[in-house]
Amino acid sequence: MKALDRYLQNVRINKAKKFIKQGDTVLDIGSVDGVMFEALRGTISKGFGIDPTLTQQVETPLYTLIPGYFPEVSPMGVQYDVITLLAVLEHIPSQLQKELANNCFNYLKPGGRVIITVPSPQVDTILAVLTTLKLIDGMSLEEHYGYDPAQTIYLFTAPQFKLVCKQRFQLGLNNLFVFEKIS
Repeated sequence: MKALDRYLQNVRINKAKKFIKQGDTVLDIGSVDGVMFEALRGTISKGFGIDPTLTQQVETPLYTLIPGYFPEVSPMGVQYDVITLLAVLEHIPSQLQKELANNCFNYLKPGGRVIITVPSPQVDTILAVLTTLKLIDGMSLEEHYGYDPAQTIYLFTAPQFKLVCKQRFQLGLNNLFVFEKIS
């Protein structure tokens, strides 16, 4: 991962951190190498990360990382205070997105939060240029499905969720959504 990739990742993590409380348990879908859990050290009680790019399970006292896809490799019967999808939703095919929202609902404790970041559609062009210039690795750009961030509100709606926060950041090129599970 190049320095610019890591910087962009850290900006997303810092946006999400504001909505993660002391002692929360966190499921990070698209966890990559567990960098978010390291950033949350001292805040969360336990983390569980899932990522299809992992080649083996990683176990630390703070978190576990599992290769695979959510919810197939998720522990059954476990619920979390927070589920994060940072720069993930745009990689999910549109026909699977509502199912993803339903699965998030099932894996959240009552009052739990889903924290999502998604880039604006014009970011794909910028990322393609940055990849060509070898300034970023452009992780899985071929999986972007032209996702419209406005769609996020329709995926995570009542009666399952209520919108807690919606904001744009990085000059409006990125979007943060925080939803709370309606008990």
